[in-house]
Amino acid sequence: MHIIVCIKQVPDTTDVKIDPKTNTLMREGVAAIVNPFDMYAVEEALRLKEKHGGTVTALTMGPPQAETALREVIAMGVDKGILLSDRAFAGSDTWATSYTIALGIKKLGDFSVILFGKQASDGDTAQVGPGVATHLNLPQITYVRKIEEMDDKHIVAQRLLEEGHEFVESPLPCVLTVVKEINQPRLASLKGKMNAKKAVIVKWTAQDLGAEASKIGLDGSPTKVVKIFTPAPRQGGQVLTGEPEEVVRKLAESLKDVVIASAK
Repeated sequence: MHIIVCIKQVPDTTDVKIDPKTNTLMREGVAAIVNPFDMYAVEEALRLKEKHGGTVTALTMGPPQAETALREVIAMGVDKGILLSDRAFAGSDTWATSYTIALGIKKLGDFSVILFGKQASDGDTAQVGPGVATHLNLPQITYVRKIEEMDDKHIVAQRLLEEGHEFVESPLPCVLTVVKEINQPRLASLKGKMNAKKAVIVKWTAQDLGAEASKIGLDGSPTKVVKIFTPAPRQGGQVLTGEPEEVVRKLAESLKDVVIASAK
């Protein structure tokens, strides 16, 4: 069984910078981490490998320094790392990113499951996993909180909903996006860290993938960021002080007045 897990290196939330000319995130020279949601996808990929056998390949798209993200998950137990890196990919929106990652997966060849974290912390769109499934014409199960059954031909997963959950069955190969409730990511072992240091990271460019220039990077992205700005601070508001019982009474009265006013 070949399991592919797609990860993303994202800026540390304390060090996010925007390029004023392109309105895109500046990644070079910025402190970065593996997208937290992707760590759950990596852990689930490793658990599937331990249960069913096979290999796990991690794939990421990003600048050269994204190689460190691959080495981090190799230290956890991933077998192989693939880096899609080319200046032509810069500025890709979710559509162009999905297209590029799908090409990388096609180049890898045979696989059973493709795992993603439910979303990336820098964009929060939750679109790349489903986008890759669409480009590859594969079934998908999003927001997976538990894999109930799996064999060589099908999978049954428990999908998280706003109010409860549902069970979804799909043939394989299939794309899954997972939520943090699915597991607890393991820590890398000393042996894993040593293996990660000497691991050979395979690097593919746009030419290696046979990507169409009109479908990658900023020029191939249908979504354009026109303007980025900091929202103005909120004005007004009311601070309630006093004993808890008194504050609760004041709050209830205030909410009651708002409801009455909105009903008129």
